[in-house]
Amino acid sequence: MWRTRAAAACVICRSLANSSYGIKRKSPLQNLHLISRSIHHPYYPSSKFQRPPLRISVQLFSSLNRLPIRKTKLLCVKYGFQSHRNFWLARLASRLLKLRYLVLGSAVGGGYTAKKTYDQWKDMMPDLDEYKWIVPDFIWELDEHIDFDKLIKALPDADDLARLLPDFDKIGESFTSLKGFFSPGSSGETAFRATDQGYENDKQYKKVSDKEKIDQLQEELLRTQLKYQRMLERLEKENKELRKLVLQRDDKGIHQRKLKKSLIDMYSEVLDILSDYDASYNTQDHLPRVVVVGDQSAGKTSVLEMIAQARIFPRGSGEMMTRSPVKVTLSEGPHHVALFKDSSREFDLTKEEDLAALRNEIEIRMRNSVKEGCTVSTETISLSVKGPGLQRMVLVDLPGVISTVTSGMAPDTKETIFSISKAYMQNPNAIILCIQDGSVDAERSIVTDLVSQMDPQGKRTIFVLTKVDLAEKNVASPSRIQQIIEGKLFPMKALGYFAVVTGKGNSSESIDSIKEYEEEFFQNSKLLKTCMLKAHQVTTKNLSLAVSDCFWKMVRESVEQQADAFKATRFNLETEWKNNYPRLRELDRNELFEKAKNEILDEVISLTQVTPKHWEEILQKTLWERVSTHVIENIYLPAAQTMNSGTFNTTVDIKLKQWTDKQLPNKAVEVAWETLQEEFSRFMTEQKGKEHDDIFDKLKQAVKEESIKRHRWNERAEDSLRVIQHNALEDRSISDKQQWDAAIHFMEETLQSRLKDTESVIEDMVGPDWKKRWLYWVGRTKEQHIRNETKNELEKLIKCNEDHAAYLANDEVTTVRKNLEARGVTVDPCLIKDTWHQIYRRYFLKTALSHCNLCRRGFYYYQRHFVDSELECNDIVLFWRIQRMLAITANTLRQQLTNTEVRRLEKNVKEVLEDFAEDNEKKVKLLTGKRVQLAEDLKKVREIQEKLEAFIEALHQEK
Repeated sequence: MWRTRAAAACVICRSLANSSYGIKRKSPLQNLHLISRSIHHPYYPSSKFQRPPLRISVQLFSSLNRLPIRKTKLLCVKYGFQSHRNFWLARLASRLLKLRYLVLGSAVGGGYTAKKTYDQWKDMMPDLDEYKWIVPDFIWELDEHIDFDKLIKALPDADDLARLLPDFDKIGESFTSLKGFFSPGSSGETAFRATDQGYENDKQYKKVSDKEKIDQLQEELLRTQLKYQRMLERLEKENKELRKLVLQRDDKGIHQRKLKKSLIDMYSEVLDILSDYDASYNTQDHLPRVVVVGDQSAGKTSVLEMIAQARIFPRGSGEMMTRSPVKVTLSEGPHHVALFKDSSREFDLTKEEDLAALRNEIEIRMRNSVKEGCTVSTETISLSVKGPGLQRMVLVDLPGVISTVTSGMAPDTKETIFSISKAYMQNPNAIILCIQDGSVDAERSIVTDLVSQMDPQGKRTIFVLTKVDLAEKNVASPSRIQQIIEGKLFPMKALGYFAVVTGKGNSSESIDSIKEYEEEFFQNSKLLKTCMLKAHQVTTKNLSLAVSDCFWKMVRESVEQQADAFKATRFNLETEWKNNYPRLRELDRNELFEKAKNEILDEVISLTQVTPKHWEEILQKTLWERVSTHVIENIYLPAAQTMNSGTFNTTVDIKLKQWTDKQLPNKAVEVAWETLQEEFSRFMTEQKGKEHDDIFDKLKQAVKEESIKRHRWNERAEDSLRVIQHNALEDRSISDKQQWDAAIHFMEETLQSRLKDTESVIEDMVGPDWKKRWLYWVGRTKEQHIRNETKNELEKLIKCNEDHAAYLANDEVTTVRKNLEARGVTVDPCLIKDTWHQIYRRYFLKTALSHCNLCRRGFYYYQRHFVDSELECNDIVLFWRIQRMLAITANTLRQQLTNTEVRRLEKNVKEVLEDFAEDNEKKVKLLTGKRVQLAEDLKKVREIQEKLEAFIEALHQEK
């Protein structure tokens, strides 16, 4: 058959060569069609006939242009038939057949390409089944409340639908190229020439290198991925708005529904309790969290801010800003807000002033947590960030690892940071987010060695290369970045490797501008075009999704095991409590503090139950003990040395007035305040039998001391008290015999007490008498012997002159000294005067006591002002005035105590207790012991176990 067709073609060729249409030709072979020449004369160089290829983007990637142009088979024509007419019919038939194959091939190829592209797009779209929990239940019931028939008419959007439809412009351009085959008015030869040129053009396309085709396909793939990435972001943005409206429906919604606490919030509460849990106990925290580690200034904080979608952390140029671990809980919410665990204030992250306030608050909390002499702190700052579209997870930002301790840092800063990082990373369920600065040499990294020690197999490590834009600009070989991303330059292994860009280095950049810059960079980056990086390995968006998935996978795998561990710990603690404290309730430190608080307040109230008589007796006794020395030494004794009653009374009045103006009111207030303290202490420390619990002793003592320290007596009390005391001392009228006898009794007690003290001093000076020396076998010292001889000589002097003055004259001192020297005793004059003071004091007190006995019957003479009587009892009147002043002062102070000061003290105690209640360190310091610690551990473990069980139940419900 092929020979028949070839013969027919030869006949046609010869007919064409022999026939003439009025046009001269140089060679009959040149008149043949190219196809005929290629069939019959393969040696003819037909390939020299070429035309420049027309390459446009539509033709490069159009499915129509990829179809090869088939060679046209000419129809066999009988010999003798009109050649021109038969050849035209053959041309027409061949073109029609070719059109059929073109349409059929385009339809088949286009359908296959469309199906393949649809499958690729479908694979690229994320699985949203896990996010069904975000949509509330009432959304699935909207068809019962909303007429969707009316909404359907408004749903189609021409712009959105146009993006999903095929590119008709490209298809139109392809059909335009086909239109040249069938243009009206064109000659058959022109059509054949076009077909032949298209065939040659297709052969020219095949000469294009495979590398260029791969590059073109990669560019098209990248553009397609970015196109659908933008579409996905637009859909996510719309979804955010929808969720925001759904969460805000309580004010305008269809029906009210109580929102349950989210899973991530429940999990974060467990971690907060564990952070406060006593690390010294044998219970380890193996619950998952994302630990962000990296070298200083590697971009840890920037990555965390991109994940949180807000600039929430303080920033500094080269300065260490992260000084303590910061736990950030990310969760879904209608508003983009942040709040601390121990505060109710919400920071609106959409407002710059709130962002600045939040950064300032974080910096203040960090600096306050750092102890004096340290640079970093182990205390964790707990922060919660909520917002639409945030991935749910718990991240812990740690201080950056440093290689050298610089000036201004504590010497142990490097070791402290290493110990903090290891403490968080040694948790077998912690996800390590290792941040590496791509703009510096990989060999300078410290954190990679640390991470490889904690996770040698890389089963829970995610490696992130930051500042990739600077790395691509500065690194001469892009393959080095690929080696860093793949972990070939480090000894560490990882679950995944990511490359991100977190800005241009300007701290004032917004999150949106950084996202746009990051997307633009990777769209034009050689790292993607050369397949050094895959599309899912770039941008913080993909990083956030990957970290969240890994976090929840780790949570689901480990949380039940941790719950079982805490259940076993709870059983052990409960058993220990039952064996050691079977009859006591399990009161933790806060409950014990509340119990102690009630007891202390009850004891303060007991002060109001003290009787007035008891107050006055204590006040009067204490005040006299405080002022008696001044009264005897500075008032009574100097006045008693005078010769007559007038001088005595004048001296007494002057000295009493001076004493009242300067010292007495202040002394009285001091006595009252000390009396109140003593009574308060007595009630606080008094044991109450079996009900007494010594576990509160330290707390009560601290409350007592702090309350007394804060208490200040009313300043105006002294002024009013001064007037009362002055008036009391001015009164000299003793109304009855009973008061007179009471004054005599008061004077006798005072003088006898002073006499006893004086005799004790003399005994110490002269040594034991002969009875004690013989009975107790003790002797006198040399000094005591000299003083004893001096005493004997001075007693002789007093016996000779009973009205002797209180002071020795110089000639009397000389006489005594010479008399002693005559007996072989050498005495210093100062010793003589000192001994005389005590000897005369004893003599005076004995004389005064005998005078008191004489004045017992002197009240009658007192009423007559001692007229016609040699008896003078002015000293009795003085002591009566003192006694009356003490009674009136005690009464006044008692009124101030019961009416004012006790209530003020009670108020101070309440304030101290409130301050202690807010100070956990105080409570830990003051409420100690095995019983307290055991109850505290038992409460914490129970709370953790209950919250873990609730979390696991909610996790199963979500599944």
